[in-house]
Amino acid sequence: MEIRIFDVARGFCAYVIADNRNTMLIDCGANAETGFSPANYLRSRGCTGIERFFVLNYDEDHLSGLPALRSTSDLIPIRVLHRNPSLSPAQLSSIKQETGPLGSGMKSLLAMLETYTAPVTSPPEFTNLEFEVFQNNYPTFKDTNNLSLVLFLHHCAISVVFTGDLEKAGWQELLRRGEFRDHLARVNVFVASHHGRESGYVKEVFDYCEPDVIIISDESKQYDTQEIDYNQHASGIPFNGSDVRRVLTTRKDGMMTFTTNSSGLGYLVATAR
Repeated sequence: MEIRIFDVARGFCAYVIADNRNTMLIDCGANAETGFSPANYLRSRGCTGIERFFVLNYDEDHLSGLPALRSTSDLIPIRVLHRNPSLSPAQLSSIKQETGPLGSGMKSLLAMLETYTAPVTSPPEFTNLEFEVFQNNYPTFKDTNNLSLVLFLHHCAISVVFTGDLEKAGWQELLRRGEFRDHLARVNVFVASHHGRESGYVKEVFDYCEPDVIIISDESKQYDTQEIDYNQHASGIPFNGSDVRRVLTTRKDGMMTFTTNSSGLGYLVATAR
């Protein structure tokens, strides 16, 4: 299995290739400065379809690459869409418009929601890969950050958690659930919520989670949490075959690729530019 975390500035986008070559796309941020877009990257790598697309957060920086991806739907169709279903498309649109006009990514997602309405009767398989999704519900939470999906992926030697833009209140609510805490205890790669910002850092999370490494997707350092606070919670891994690192960031390290295999021998991480 491979997990690629792309450099999309302050947004987020990751791509998972399972042992049987089925794929997941996690968010769909793009990078206007470098010109990177998920659609172009996947097309250049010969991707012929996305079996599961997870929308972790409803902000534009997690969706900016979606219009271009949907324009290639004849070449790279999306089979299954995962998002927080506790709010309707109309409720989602209303919440987002409270802070300004809808961006092109959100408009594209809302258009998808008009057609992705049928139940999944034959879900795609992901060999050796277990995944689980948790969420807070609307209207208990009415801000989209705390309505983020939290996605766990477990594959042999690697367990990753993707946390969207979850903030303190949302974390505290999910930590009340024993099953959620059990999944956290398995994690060795922790993708920091809200791009490592202070609002997404909750020290109590690490009472249950002892990661090897913490990943931050962001374009610039804005808070000490992005290095100092998170750094104390990771044990460290060899990076690019040499230095041991506790925190990796897309702004410094670019696109990162994690690989593991079904024998459970371990995992490697390297920059792939």
